[in-house]
Amino acid sequence: MEREGRKVLAADPDWWRGAVIYQIYPRSFQDSNGDGIGDLAGITTRLDHISGLGADAIWISPFFKSPMKDFGYDVSDYCDVDPMFGTLADFDALVGRAHDLGLRVMIDLVLSHTADAHPWFAESRKDRTNPKADWYVWADPKPDGTPPNNWLSVFGGSAWTWDGRREQYYLHNFLTSQPDLNLHHEPVQEALLDVARFWLKRGVDGFRLDTINFYFADKYLRDNPSLPKELRNDSIAPSVNPYNHQLHLFSKNQPENLEFLRKFRAVLNPYNAAAVGEVGDAQRGLEIMAEYTSGGDKVQMCYPFEMLQPTRLTAPLLVETFERMRAAAPDAWPCWSYSNHDTVRHITRWGLSEAAAKTYATLLVCLRGSLCLYQGEELGLPEAELGLEELQDPYGIQFWPEFKGRDGARTPMVWVTDNASGGFSTGKPWLPVKSPHLPLSVARQDHEYSSILSHYRRALAFRREYPVLRSGSMDNIVAVGGVTSFRRRGDEDLFCAFNLGDTVAEIGLPEGQWTTIGTELGSQTATGGRVTLAPWGICLARRS
Repeated sequence: MEREGRKVLAADPDWWRGAVIYQIYPRSFQDSNGDGIGDLAGITTRLDHISGLGADAIWISPFFKSPMKDFGYDVSDYCDVDPMFGTLADFDALVGRAHDLGLRVMIDLVLSHTADAHPWFAESRKDRTNPKADWYVWADPKPDGTPPNNWLSVFGGSAWTWDGRREQYYLHNFLTSQPDLNLHHEPVQEALLDVARFWLKRGVDGFRLDTINFYFADKYLRDNPSLPKELRNDSIAPSVNPYNHQLHLFSKNQPENLEFLRKFRAVLNPYNAAAVGEVGDAQRGLEIMAEYTSGGDKVQMCYPFEMLQPTRLTAPLLVETFERMRAAAPDAWPCWSYSNHDTVRHITRWGLSEAAAKTYATLLVCLRGSLCLYQGEELGLPEAELGLEELQDPYGIQFWPEFKGRDGARTPMVWVTDNASGGFSTGKPWLPVKSPHLPLSVARQDHEYSSILSHYRRALAFRREYPVLRSGSMDNIVAVGGVTSFRRRGDEDLFCAFNLGDTVAEIGLPEGQWTTIGTELGSQTATGGRVTLAPWGICLARRS
């Protein structure tokens, strides 16, 4: 099938199932023109790296026209490229090159809100009777002039801002410059579905849907209840942010979203396209993910925050996560990720040694679900340490120094070691490249068998070698001390065990004849049905 003359990969409605998706933060991947900001043409020149890694698809964070107050997550034109990233022709060239390499292309759609610079909002705020008056969430003040309810912004403070022209408040779950769209209004839904159609016709293979559970707010604008201190979780917002003091019962996660997601899926299906939703919820993330991905009529996959939390993923936590997911919906399809552009890189967040980082990488490729890798994760990049004067992220600037924001995970990719900007740009990078990153460059690790980069390549090749890891069932998930083990079953039967700790542990294999596999990943061989796992050791075996 040809889409608007673009080359596409072979039609496969299930290409996403078990896929490895590589996230690109375009400002920081590769700069092609020396202005210090990454761009689409730069991405195109580096696609061979991603293909060589063994990924199936790329996800590109927003590159649309934007005032950049939240670095592209505040969109002013959904159907054009911001000049700092290039042109639509540059995007077409990127898609063509990706498809030539066998990579599918997913782009980041921000549908819950726009920039306040978007023409839709400029018209909506003029008065209460214009054609787009109902396109955003507007509400009258309380009799005393205060906001209509107690909802809080993820970025701190009230989720409501007063607008003198309409003499009403508008809702913004994020920055004041990011007004929330009113998806209860059917024309808004149709406009957003048209955005998806525009990019599908240009050849994209799917979407990452930002803040997918924020699309609808309670139509009655009821107050959120308070959340007891012992139940607060800082995986969505830092502890210094009062956002954690509420159970966000009415400001997100509304049931009307399910029908909109069905409409969205109907747009995807003719193109064999897929969507992965970001579920931002500290209390019900797994359950919401199950709601949004089960039944085959909504989005194909979602990623919850269970593996993006500050607390290191331990054997018991892994078991608990999969038990909760199975209870919510057995056919739900997760997309697991350790790091992204909004979280502290997991090497730093979990305090991992190189050996531990390799074990977690191998664990990830053995899990049921699809996977997201964040640029630089395959190099073992730690969080960059930035000073206040170097920050660009308004979130970090507001809560400094208790919370340093997201810039530490967004610094440029390091391609070479013998260059102050790591080969990212010939100009001054928009965020600094820190010296601890340079020895971890692609060029330095490329031909070292023992490097983290080489380990990721072998791990992704291992996942491809055994299709049961991509689409098979996952059961017998247990934790004994620091060791977690499980079975992956389909056309083959695999046993996977991981010592997620720094002490030696001995475990037994299930009954039957087992052959060691994954020796290139450090898999240890069992003797007499038992194996002694070294610290961060693994055992991978196939039933004979």
